[in-house]
Amino acid sequence: MDFDLIGLLPLVIFFGIFYFLLIRPQQKQQKARQEMLSNLQKGDKIVTIGGMYGTIKEITEEDLTVKVSDNVLIKMARYGVERVRE
Repeated sequence: MDFDLIGLLPLVIFFGIFYFLLIRPQQKQQKARQEMLSNLQKGDKIVTIGGMYGTIKEITEEDLTVKVSDNVLIKMARYGVERVRE
């Protein structure tokens, strides 16, 4: 019976390292992205996943209308925002 527990120890250690190096940081990153998306507001300057720069003109639960140039507005999904510019 002692040999079974000793045999499982490397596996438990491996999964512990796997969790702290891969899973936990990814969960933190997902939480931060979700928070950023939920805090978007009209007037925020953003960068889309496709690399377009613009300013939010209208916002709904799922969509944004973004001004990318004079007289050019695009409608896009909220999850298409990569980051908010400072």
